[in-house]
Amino acid sequence: MPPRAPSDLDPAIAARLKRDDAGLVAAVVQQHDTGEVLMVGWMDDEALHRTLTTGRATYWSRSRQEYWVKGATSGHAQHVKSVALDCDADAVLVRVDQVGAACHTGDRSCFDAGALDVHLPA
Repeated sequence: MPPRAPSDLDPAIAARLKRDDAGLVAAVVQQHDTGEVLMVGWMDDEALHRTLTTGRATYWSRSRQEYWVKGATSGHAQHVKSVALDCDADAVLVRVDQVGAACHTGDRSCFDAGALDVHLPA
């Protein structure tokens, strides 16, 4: 699927990306200094371009079908420190300085309340 909007993403980066059928890659977001995993969002070429060039984490909202800059309305901004592709180029790791809560529920991390019991064999 082509990108939602024309994008100035570096063609060398765009050529490496392996997008899903909707033209998206998963963006795993991590606090840069502690390694805490904060959330997972979705990016297309334009969202990645905006993230790389503005220093503010920008995602494609699958529910609202629009771009959103994390913290634009809540104040809970993500200041980008680095971005890396995974080995398959189907996901990006966005390392940020998170201001306030990362999760829409108000929790610091989207993974705070979802711990599952693990029962491993002895």
